[in-house]
Amino acid sequence: MKLGTLGRFVVFLVCVVLLFSAIFQFIMFRFEDESQSFVTALYWTLVTMSTVGFGDIVFVSEVGRFFTLVVLVSGIPLLLVILPAIFIRVLYAPWLEKQMRQEIPDHLPAPISGHVIITRYGPIAAGLIERLTLSEIPYVVVEPDETVALRLKNDGINVVAANLDSRQTYENIFADQARFIVANCEDTLNTNIALTVRELSTSVPIVGLVEDEDSTDILEFSGCTHVYAPLARLGEFLAARASAGFGSADVLGSVKGLQVAEFMARNTSLSGRTIAETQLREQTGANIVGIWQRGKFVSAYPSTRIDNDSIIVTVGTETQLKAIDEILPPQKFHKDDAVLVIGAGSVGTAAIRALKTQGLAVHVLDRDAQACDRVRGLADEVVIGDANERTTLNQAGLDHSPSVLLTTSNDAMNIYLAIYCRRLKSDLCIVSRITESRNLEAIHRAGADFAFSAGALGAKVIDSYVEGRDHVLLDHDVQAMSLPLPKSLENLKLSDTGITTKTGLAVVAVEQNGSVITDLTNLERLTPGSTLILFGTSEQERIFTKEFC
Repeated sequence: MKLGTLGRFVVFLVCVVLLFSAIFQFIMFRFEDESQSFVTALYWTLVTMSTVGFGDIVFVSEVGRFFTLVVLVSGIPLLLVILPAIFIRVLYAPWLEKQMRQEIPDHLPAPISGHVIITRYGPIAAGLIERLTLSEIPYVVVEPDETVALRLKNDGINVVAANLDSRQTYENIFADQARFIVANCEDTLNTNIALTVRELSTSVPIVGLVEDEDSTDILEFSGCTHVYAPLARLGEFLAARASAGFGSADVLGSVKGLQVAEFMARNTSLSGRTIAETQLREQTGANIVGIWQRGKFVSAYPSTRIDNDSIIVTVGTETQLKAIDEILPPQKFHKDDAVLVIGAGSVGTAAIRALKTQGLAVHVLDRDAQACDRVRGLADEVVIGDANERTTLNQAGLDHSPSVLLTTSNDAMNIYLAIYCRRLKSDLCIVSRITESRNLEAIHRAGADFAFSAGALGAKVIDSYVEGRDHVLLDHDVQAMSLPLPKSLENLKLSDTGITTKTGLAVVAVEQNGSVITDLTNLERLTPGSTLILFGTSEQERIFTKEFC
């Protein structure tokens, strides 16, 4: 609301007061046989409209009393409601906000080192701040917009308001002493940020986020230590979930030399057995750490039963995973069993490339003809049309597809399509992108087996850069991670630590003196300086930190 609004209302209010004053004089002269001055009329009008009502001037006639009611009823909203509201919004609120903005610092109050600098707030920054807080690593967000900075400050975020392309900004926040700098803006501004920081320090690590993968080289030339493309990595991650372990153990990543992999139990000798009955560890040396059951992760216990639709999560060395491949029957996709990708944007294109790298057939469905044209050379078949039409989905090959990827940026659309696809094909593996983390539960209720956001994925990847530790993300929340052994657990036997019982984390292996021990027993003693390789959720990691660190 602009200042002109207040001015127009004041003019209107003055006109109303003058009109009521004139009518007061007329009624007094015509019906009360009294002659009142204009000052008296103005006095009576203001006293009546403000509901003060001293009672020194009153009407005797019915006309006068009716007019008094009109003035009184008009004055309540005009003087007691509308005028204060406009005054607060037009004058007081901006003044108060200006005073609060002046309280937002443009520098850190004292020298600091080992902190993380994040340029501009966003979904990735929000997730990263949560993890940094958990690890007790100091951070500061640089936000050029004072309004946004004020909101962040009120939310408890450590923020400074300053220009992102100014050398003075980074001097004021001691960028040369930082542990890590996260350039979290558009590609062109991230380039400028990296160059500006490099004027102060040639050694401080910088991770630059890119929207367009073609900008990767430019950011590296500008001085970024790491370059991360959130949308491209999200597409690759979705592709890995959609093709999980058909006929072989798909490696998702590695932690301290141990590989984390998944494979389907369908049509294998493991289906219908408990984990203890499979004797997979005795045959291959690899450990089963969990099972995916219709998109829900179930921790591995000896009595846990494996269904035909289960996806088994294992951890082991490269040799051990090859041993798993040897006992799995070959299950290759049939020519018609192509993975269906709905959405041909940046995420969808990255997913298509990743799927083709794995040698899988890919069909694409999008209603944007230009987007479809861009992926015609990548996908095996491209269909232009609406995914909410059954005939279009059948044309794209949904009937034969074992998996579908929902890669649109519209969460509501992805939720809608998840419900629709699940109704059309109950045994379909549905992997979906989400933009807002708050929609994670909704997309799972809609029927998605797996769902991921670029923000959550990016936060965990960048956190691994900052803390210098390995991690493998399997789901929006499930991951394999390496954590240094807390002092409270040093020299204890594994059975005496209570890690699993207190936190729910599974101890997969222990790194001691440069070697990784996977064949753990309850009598294994944890020596100082060891690194624990754990498997679980972020909440379980938080409990571990609170309980033992």
